[in-house]
Amino acid sequence: MGKKQRQRDFAGKRLVISLLRAAHLVGVAGVGAGVLAAWPFPQWQAYAFTLLGSGLGILLLDWWSNPRHLAQVNGLFVLAKLAMMGWFVAQPGQREWVFWLILVCSALVAHAPASLRHRDLFSRP
Repeated sequence: MGKKQRQRDFAGKRLVISLLRAAHLVGVAGVGAGVLAAWPFPQWQAYAFTLLGSGLGILLLDWWSNPRHLAQVNGLFVLAKLAMMGWFVAQPGQREWVFWLILVCSALVAHAPASLRHRDLFSRP
């Protein structure tokens, strides 16, 4: 492995990331309920925006903290999730399947060993 990257930090960062993650889970639950119950989008739209806004907040904070974040497996997976969200929006008939795909893949990546999640795929050996 290469040199360990120095991370940026600020007072209250842990609280901010915890609040963003909590909001993200609220968004996931609301979007999941809307999709699985086949509600019209306006009934779960606020959850979708909560999910997207908190997810982007987490991504930006992680990227600010570690500029190599988007070169690591976990950062690249977030970009893949954004692509899958595009699919989710573009193909309403596929929403349930795509929702489960994103959820299961997210759980697998989130609970993978740190050595895999934080592996920098573009660094030189």
